Amino acid sequence: MSRNPAGKECERTSAGARRALGRYGEELAARRLAEAGMRVLARNWRCRSGELDIVAADGDALVICEVKARRAGPYEHPMAAVTPAKAERLRTLAAHWLLRHGGAPAGGVRIDLVGVVVPDRGAPVVEHVRGVA
Repeated sequence: MSRNPAGKECERTSAGARRALGRYGEELAARRLAEAGMRVLARNWRCRSGELDIVAADGDALVICEVKARRAGPYEHPMAAVTPAKAERLRTLAAHWLLRHGGAPAGGVRIDLVGVVVPDRGAPVVEHVRGVA
């Protein structure tokens, strides 16, 4: 790690850019879910075990939605982001949500993924996959 102030500034800017990309991706994801007829209940819900990006209602089902945004390029595609370990973590977080919000709804709980790829030019590509874990 560089100790010069310019290097540290670059690190902060890079982290800030990643956060901005994440916020943008979550905004696009929330819009996509709403367009699909879902009602967003919470965004960036946190507990001791971590954070849920979006919690939504799809009819009588509760949807835990993981959002992954990437810039176009040689990076891993966002849809590859839900590993078995991440899926287990999402199930744990969903259980915490249910404990704090009155239990599972009649339609059950589903974990979805919204992947956002932002190209250098043009519109972002938003993909929604239901029931990934």
